[in-house]
Amino acid sequence: MSSSPFALNSDTAQRCAEAHVQHLIAWKQADPGVRSADTPIHRVRCVGIVGAGIMGTAIAAACVARRLAVVLTDSDPEAVDDAARRIAAELLASGQSTDAEDLVRQHVRATADPVAVATCDLVLESILETVPAKQAVYGLLQPHLGPRTILVSNTSTIPIHRLASGVSAPERFCGIHFFHPVRQRPLVEVIRGPLSSDETIAAAVTFGKQIHKTPLVVDDGPGFLVNRLLVPYLNEALELLLDGVPVDRIEHVAVQFGMAKGPLRLMDEIGLDTTLLGGRVLWEAFPERVVPSPLLISMVKSGLLGCKSGQGFFAYPDANPQTPRRQTLEALLATWRRDPVPLSDDLIAARLLLPMVLEASRLLQEGVVRSPGDIDLAVLLGLGFPSARGGILYWADTLGARKLLDLLCPLQPLGARMAPTDLLVAMADQNRHFYD
Repeated sequence: MSSSPFALNSDTAQRCAEAHVQHLIAWKQADPGVRSADTPIHRVRCVGIVGAGIMGTAIAAACVARRLAVVLTDSDPEAVDDAARRIAAELLASGQSTDAEDLVRQHVRATADPVAVATCDLVLESILETVPAKQAVYGLLQPHLGPRTILVSNTSTIPIHRLASGVSAPERFCGIHFFHPVRQRPLVEVIRGPLSSDETIAAAVTFGKQIHKTPLVVDDGPGFLVNRLLVPYLNEALELLLDGVPVDRIEHVAVQFGMAKGPLRLMDEIGLDTTLLGGRVLWEAFPERVVPSPLLISMVKSGLLGCKSGQGFFAYPDANPQTPRRQTLEALLATWRRDPVPLSDDLIAARLLLPMVLEASRLLQEGVVRSPGDIDLAVLLGLGFPSARGGILYWADTLGARKLLDLLCPLQPLGARMAPTDLLVAMADQNRHFYD
């Protein structure tokens, strides 16, 4: 058996890890999302969606697939006219039978009148990712919403407390962050704003389960949960590139560990412009441990956006880029690469994975999540973490806190992003585990 701390354990240990994952999923499906046992649970029968773009129509299709009524609106008449076709196409892509068009006719009303969504039980906006645009929608809808209607944002980057400042009933407002592509991502983050009521959170969690998603309740904050864990992983992959580690080697080490995709291919799929936006949110919040990557900024400026542009860290010949590329990846790497640093596969793996462990421990310290299980489900369902490892914290427990501190020792010259957290140090001193 390999002595590497990043090697897979025995078949028995892998089966135990996978059983742990199944336990977490079953536990989360039974979890109402709130601590109060007497919180009323309201099922959603009709969903209003503001925004008929890629995300809005995909969320609508997820609702239609579970036979929920949908009222969909958009300020663009062409988007409204094309919504039914796009929802039906999404249903077919997600494996629905060929009656997709009939389902859409039965369950979807597309309209240019935004007030029409106000009669629904839950109204979700999925529009331009700016505070003024979203608050303008809330201001338009609020006079028409029913006394129990839940207002929801699908924001992926804007803190809920900022959006809630323009909401007249913030107790009935929260975030539900869907992941793209919606049909392939079983996870949704339910973001509790500072004034969101238990009833609102319970309704949002119930809605997530109704459309066969796994909802994780997260306190408001930069990056919420999944991006708080994702950005350190992607950030370190970019730093490894600048330290002279080849693209294919970084990908190999991540996939060898069991990740569904390497971090660089994952960035290509997300879109490097979107990656830059999410990274900026975390850098502004935590500048001491998120490193702005000059390579990523240069790639975005040069039109190397990943799959959508036909070229990122890898080439995608079937893409139809809208803008010409100004420079190649090789040229940009030559500009920004530092003197090469000799690194073993284990050191590369440590640099990729340990920042996620550290960020997970901070999330627990800060009370952003209610349990280690929420973090493990986030990486398993949202980031492609291998089920044979059981989740980032389950895997960390197999090593033990003392071993984690030993692995972090040679990484201390990299600065605050590799500094052990108070929680991890205390766990090592007391021989405790995340799952105690």
